[in-house]
Amino acid sequence: MVRVEARLVELGIELPDVIAPKGNYALSVQTGNLLFLAGHIPLPKSGVLMTGKVGADVTLEQGQEAARIIAINILATLKGALGDLDKIKRIVKLVGFVNCVDGYSQQPTVVNGASDFFVQVLGEKGVHARSAVGTNALPLNIPVEIEAIVEVEE
Repeated sequence: MVRVEARLVELGIELPDVIAPKGNYALSVQTGNLLFLAGHIPLPKSGVLMTGKVGADVTLEQGQEAARIIAINILATLKGALGDLDKIKRIVKLVGFVNCVDGYSQQPTVVNGASDFFVQVLGEKGVHARSAVGTNALPLNIPVEIEAIVEVEE
């Protein structure tokens, strides 16, 4: 078993099936040694989509869990695209969107759910640049959406 996947087993994490795109786009596009991932949603292995607005019907902690689930889904997409998670050189950047009430200011703390997960699983390779943006709505009324740029072995 490869190192990243062994770490996932240690943590008791099983990657879900890759979520098919819901429109006319690709989940990932590679150019050179960079893989650009489309926005991912908080669909856990249970198949029940997380929905709601952070600061109203979704707590900070639930938002962080949504971000963590998205990070797991991103790893599933990377596994599908690369075949081997050890081909990840580093997570370069995350862009997180948080569906939140007006005046909400803890978007970075919500997106930490993904950032912390990547560091927990990938170590230094998981440290990345990041943006965390609040918005008044997201598709399917999801609380968080995250896209990623990942450097991979050529």
